[in-house]
Amino acid sequence: MMNPFRFQTVPTLVVEYGVARRLGRLLREQYPTLTRLCVVTDGFLHRSGLLNPALADLAENGWQATVIDDVIADPPEQVVLDATRRAKEVDAQIVLGLGGGSSMDVAKLLAVLIAQDEQPLTAMYGVNQVKVGRLPLVQMPTTAGTGSEVTAVSIVTVSEAKKMGVVAPQLVADLAILDAELTLGLPKAATAATGIDAMVHAIEAYTSARLKNPVSDMLAVKALELLSRNLLTACENGQDRAAREAMLLGATFAGQAFANSPVAAVHALAYPIGGIYHVPHGLSNALVLPHVLRFNAQAVANLYAELADVIVPSATGSVESRTQALIAQVEALIAATGIPATLREVGIERDGLARMACDAMLQTRLLVNNPCPVTEADALAIYTAAF
Repeated sequence: MMNPFRFQTVPTLVVEYGVARRLGRLLREQYPTLTRLCVVTDGFLHRSGLLNPALADLAENGWQATVIDDVIADPPEQVVLDATRRAKEVDAQIVLGLGGGSSMDVAKLLAVLIAQDEQPLTAMYGVNQVKVGRLPLVQMPTTAGTGSEVTAVSIVTVSEAKKMGVVAPQLVADLAILDAELTLGLPKAATAATGIDAMVHAIEAYTSARLKNPVSDMLAVKALELLSRNLLTACENGQDRAAREAMLLGATFAGQAFANSPVAAVHALAYPIGGIYHVPHGLSNALVLPHVLRFNAQAVANLYAELADVIVPSATGSVESRTQALIAQVEALIAATGIPATLREVGIERDGLARMACDAMLQTRLLVNNPCPVTEADALAIYTAAF
């Protein structure tokens, strides 16, 4: 018997190589009466010139674009609030998130905060706490990883080492635009970390204890096929168009999957690594992924075996042997990319593991989705194995 489920995603998805070069025309077709656009990005992207063709086409098509490029990784509340103030000053009518996951996360909140003064950001943290509408929202990723362009989640750093999530249907964009040309030349380390992040999204969506559904399953399987078969090629040759297109689409499929069948312990244990030690999110996930897979194997070996058929099609034999093949292949992929594989490699000390285990227990929104319960002792054991 099938569990009842609700599946929600971005109503319009545009996938076209080079579409950023005609972004102004595309948005003019979609929003013929609007003129004042707020572009949310980061300083590095803005300075790099990568966005120049898109910004030029916006201007040519009558868009008054205000670029807010103050976004940083793991964006603090103040970045969101400052961006909101600037966007209100220019009376923005539409918000475009253009960049990595952090830029798109800030864009989501901006679209809600600009549109009203009744509900502050602090009242939005949690699940379904947003009580207001938003401005039109468009998302355009420049990395193949977070899937933020199609999710209803925005993560904000609320103190030195604590992250909070806003989860609400209002954060689902009206339009997501995938242009793999924007991902050409992404450095190897960033390609690897974001690619593994997307694989985590698909794996956790497929094995989520809550809200697992056939649509998310289908997307997760296709995502893993695209991601696992193209990750190393994209890392080795940053200009490989076919690999970049596959990675970008795979990351979006994984985002659609976990937006409806939510992630679990890998993310819960990754957040303290990023929050306390400022390790990038994708890398934080990669550091704990194999060890969480081993921990969960007792509960979902049958599902891991099904994913092994996608990632390691040569694997045969029992459910247990195919599960072990999956874990071994994931570890081999991480190793082949050359990104750090242990916590000590990113500057984490052994005496910091207990604090991380304690902090991970605060991620109840995520832990409730794990296939088996995770205690603080379990979290410490996983961190110790990853050390």
